[in-house]
Amino acid sequence: MKYYKYTYIQKSMFKICFVSIFIFVIFSNYVNASNLDPEKILDGVDDLYRSNASHGIITLSVTTVNWQRTLTLEQWSKDEDKSLFKILKPKKEKGLATLRVDKNVWNYMPKVKRVVKIPSSMMSSSWMGSHFTNDDLVKQSRMAEDYTFSITFEGMQDDEEVVEITCIPNKEAAVVWGKVEVVVYADDYIPLRMIYYDEDLLLSRTLEFTNIQKMDGKMIPTLMSMIPADESGESTTVKWEEIQFDVAIDDEFFSLRKLQQ
Repeated sequence: MKYYKYTYIQKSMFKICFVSIFIFVIFSNYVNASNLDPEKILDGVDDLYRSNASHGIITLSVTTVNWQRTLTLEQWSKDEDKSLFKILKPKKEKGLATLRVDKNVWNYMPKVKRVVKIPSSMMSSSWMGSHFTNDDLVKQSRMAEDYTFSITFEGMQDDEEVVEITCIPNKEAAVVWGKVEVVVYADDYIPLRMIYYDEDLLLSRTLEFTNIQKMDGKMIPTLMSMIPADESGESTTVKWEEIQFDVAIDDEFFSLRKLQQ
């Protein structure tokens, strides 16, 4: 009789302890989440490869079901509204370039010596046949400004401690996505992946960040892979071969004349 009574008390105490621990864990997670600043995290992701001004060399590799293509490009950027990309290799495509100043984007085709201004309606179009868009390269939109966002997950995911921020576009924002999920490492907020959904909230593409290294004193993922959801086996990879931050570049450098040189 005493045995069963003692067992009942033990079970009761165990339940109380379990509930107390459960409440403590939930409360702790809530406190941790409330201490995070999702806007600061999103700004850090947007500015990952930026500084006041930067200059670098990248390799762009495109894989489709029908062909493969590799380009070497030189890039310059300043502030949030100036970017210039020029193809260095292969030789047959050398000189092809893209310039962005404010919300204006131009492409230069050296073979016909023609400058073409890209209308805003084509910002979501493919750039150079890759799975990146014109908007991806010139980064016209900013997550913290164009989306309403909140932290939707904290914890272990694929053996990594991560924070997930879900972003829903503002009605007035000129973006094409219905939702974007940004997943960053919990310790340093370096991005792990960005998941894009279309206006019907169907998975459209995933941008993965890998091979984190220190370049010019800054820890960055040196590989980015864009993987479309509806094109099996296809992808575009960007590899940073070198990058310098906080370099001196005049505003006049980002001009149509420089685009054509």
